[in-house]
Amino acid sequence: MGHSPIRRVHHLIAVVLAVLLGAGPANPGPARAAGLEQVTGFGTNPGNLVMYAYRPVGLPAGAPAVVLLHGCTQDAAGYFANSGWRTFADRWHFALLLPQQQTANNSAACFNWFLPADTSRGQGEALSIRQMAGYAVATYQIDPARIFVSGLSAGGAMSAVMLAAYPDVFAAGSIVAGLPYRCATSVLSATTCQYAPPDRTPAQWGDLVRAAYPGYRGPWPRVAIWHGQADYTVVPANGVELRDQFTDVLGIPAQPTATRTLPAATTLEVYGADQVRLYRIAGMGHGLPVDPGADPQQCGNAAAYFLDTICSAYSDAVFFGLDAH
Repeated sequence: MGHSPIRRVHHLIAVVLAVLLGAGPANPGPARAAGLEQVTGFGTNPGNLVMYAYRPVGLPAGAPAVVLLHGCTQDAAGYFANSGWRTFADRWHFALLLPQQQTANNSAACFNWFLPADTSRGQGEALSIRQMAGYAVATYQIDPARIFVSGLSAGGAMSAVMLAAYPDVFAAGSIVAGLPYRCATSVLSATTCQYAPPDRTPAQWGDLVRAAYPGYRGPWPRVAIWHGQADYTVVPANGVELRDQFTDVLGIPAQPTATRTLPAATTLEVYGADQVRLYRIAGMGHGLPVDPGADPQQCGNAAAYFLDTICSAYSDAVFFGLDAH
């Protein structure tokens, strides 16, 4: 997560991750690409990010799209290969957009979720990601009302950024092992947020989101939050503070209206009219929940930061309504 003490560990595993995550994307394909393709010329790209896209064969006009934001030391190809999202993009015919960080921007390849210049509407990395969504609408005929965002760790924190800065672009989002919007505005405070996030009131957290797009009156995106309860890299308190932040923005109580028990020691808390979800996974560390297998609700590959528990991509795709389009 950014420039923090854990970067030393990330550097040690970087070589291993490079093997696990693959050498790079597939070659660009035809108009309806069957593999991951790099996209250039998607905008002014002030955040200096790289864009990749996946369009299943037979993707219809007016299809939805999900923006996927990788974690530190990861890349678009590895996230595409291991996260499980491709399974449901193929099954339910939606596009995937995968921004990729560059080490020129952050030496650990983390999205700069804590820098105001990259997390404000109309600036930096946030604007680059928004331009990728706009390119998909214009070029792939994606439905502008059905664009979603999901991310892990630094990418999860950046997912919160996109929901806050561009609530008019994203209908819903998923934040996995992430942090609240504007929990940090510097390298030092980013480290503090990882290990000991401030215990602000829901209204204080919500005000930070509302300030990201002054004058916006909604609707606000629905939000799913995932957090391993044995995560010592981004402590589970961040999931609770995220819950407080987005329930406040959506104007609903921070007390669950329903609680469900799911596989892999997962507890799902539902808030409001299923506007916010908080998934707590007992015993899981820092990573994206996946569940390799061939059953309809399974997905993904176990690897570094892809943890064999439950298929989060399935639950998120259903939460986004992608199974019903």
